Amino acid sequence: AALNDRLRSQVSAALKEGRVTPTELCQRCLALIKSTKFLNAYITVAQETALKQAEESEERYKRGQPLGILDGIPIAVKDNFNTAGIETTCASNMLKGYISPYNATVVQKLLDQGAVLLGKTNLDEFAMGSGSTDGVFGPVRNPWSYSKQYKEKCVPKSHSEEEESNWVITGGSSGGSAAAVSSFTCFAALGSDTGGSTRNPAAHCGVVGLKPTYGLISRHGLIPLVNSMDVPGILTRCVDDAAVLLGSLAGHDPKDSTTIQDDFKPFELPNLTDISKLSIGIPKEYNVPGLSSEILALWSKAANLFKNAGAKVVEVSLPHTRYSIVCYHVLCTAEVASNMARFDGLEYGHRSDMKDSTESMYAATRREGFNDVVRGRILSGNYFLLKQNYEKYFVKAQKVRRLIANDFVKVFRSGVDILLTPTTLSDAAPYTEFIQEDNRTRSAQDDILTQAANMAGLPAINIPTALSERGLPVGLQFIGRSFQEKQLLTVAKWFEKQVQFPVIQLEEVKRHDTGIFQDQKSASFS
Repeated sequence: AALNDRLRSQVSAALKEGRVTPTELCQRCLALIKSTKFLNAYITVAQETALKQAEESEERYKRGQPLGILDGIPIAVKDNFNTAGIETTCASNMLKGYISPYNATVVQKLLDQGAVLLGKTNLDEFAMGSGSTDGVFGPVRNPWSYSKQYKEKCVPKSHSEEEESNWVITGGSSGGSAAAVSSFTCFAALGSDTGGSTRNPAAHCGVVGLKPTYGLISRHGLIPLVNSMDVPGILTRCVDDAAVLLGSLAGHDPKDSTTIQDDFKPFELPNLTDISKLSIGIPKEYNVPGLSSEILALWSKAANLFKNAGAKVVEVSLPHTRYSIVCYHVLCTAEVASNMARFDGLEYGHRSDMKDSTESMYAATRREGFNDVVRGRILSGNYFLLKQNYEKYFVKAQKVRRLIANDFVKVFRSGVDILLTPTTLSDAAPYTEFIQEDNRTRSAQDDILTQAANMAGLPAINIPTALSERGLPVGLQFIGRSFQEKQLLTVAKWFEKQVQFPVIQLEEVKRHDTGIFQDQKSASFS
C-alpha cells in the first residue's frame, strides 16, 4: 500500500516515523520491477546500487537526519540521462555498453537529496519517436493493457491472442518512464521532452507529465536531441509530487548556460477554492483533423467544468499553429543532424571493425550504430542545412518559430492565464496498429498538439482526466506562461481534484504480488 501513497504527506511521513524503511520500500519496488518485466519499461535495473543507496538512507533516518522529502524515495531515470557507473544507452547500438564518467545535473540533484535510483528506463532510440517502439531493446508495453479496466471493455479474440496482439503502446519517447510510474515500480521518473515526449506517454499511461519552462531545469548530462527545445521532464502520479520534483531540480546550473540565473524557490501548492479570477483560453486551432470525437467531448466537458466553477473561459486564436508541425520537423532534424555528428566511433560508443580508411570506418560505424529512424532524420537535417537550402528551410523555420512564440505572448497578454488543450489525438493505439505507419508519420501526428509549447519554451503539463470507451487513459494539457509553474501546477491540481482519475487495477501483477494494491488511494508520494 505504501507504493500507492503521496510523497510529502504519506510516504515521507511513513519513513520518518519508521512505519516503513527505505530498504523495504526499495525491495518492494525491485520486486515489482521483476514481476512487471513483461512491460519492458526498464533497460537497466541497478539493484545493487539502489539497495546500497537505500541502506545509506536508512542510516540517516536512524540518526534523525534525513536529507529531505526525497530521501529514501525510489525513482527511475530515462536512459538518455548520463549516470556515473550505470550504463547509458539511449536504446541504441551506438551506445550499448557506454558508462558515463559523470551524472547529469538532474540525476546528481536527486541523489544529493537521498533519492534511490532504481534504474534506467526504455525509450525510442535517441528519443526519436512517439511510441517507445523503436529502441534496440524492443517496445514498451502500456501497463493499462493488463488492467482490469481495459480487459473488461476490450473483447479479445482469445486469451492467448490477447496477450500477444491486444496490448497498447505507451506513447513516447519517454514511454519507459511513464510505464514505470504507472505500474508502481517507482514513485517518480525523469523523462525528456523535445516535442511532447513526456506529456504524450503520460497521457497514454494515466500519469502526470510536466514539461517545465525552457531554462528552468539544467540539460547538462541529458544527451541532446534538439538543444533549443530539449527539457528534462517529470513523471509522477499526482500534481503535488511533480511540484516536489520540480522544487528539487529547478535552478541555475553553471554547466548549462541556458539555465536561469536566479535561484529557484521550491513551493507547496495551495488548494484553490475560488477560481472566479481565473481566465482559461481554449485555442480553436487545436481542434485539428484526426482529433477523436471522444477527446473533443472531454475537452469541451473540461472547459464547462471551469466555467461552471466560476472561471472565465474564452476561445482564443493561435493562428500560426497550423504551420508548427512542419516548422518543428525542419528545426528538429537540422539540430539532430548536428548533434548526431559526435557519434563517429572515435571517442566513445560503438566503433566498426572496418579498417579500409577513416571515412569508411565513420560510415560503417554510423550505419551499424544508428537505426533507420535516426539515419533518416540525419539525412533530412543535413539536406535542410545545405548551403543552397539553409535560407529556404532552416532560416525560414526559425522565423515561423518566432511567430508561433509571439502568438502565445499575445494570448497571455490579453488576460488569459492558462491554455487548455488535448494532449493526444486519441487514446493509446494497439501496437500492431501503431507499427503499420512509419515513425515520421506517427511522430508528425502525435506531436501536433504538444510541440508548439516546446518551440515557444513554455511550461505545459498533462493531467490524466478520464478513461476512454476502451478503458484506457485520456489526458488533457494545460499550457502556462513562462516561469509561472506555480500558477500552472495550482490550476492543474484543482482540475486533478475535480476529475478524480481512477487508479489502475493491474490484474496481471495482482496475481504475482497481492499486497501492493490493497490501498487504492491517489497513487503518489507527496
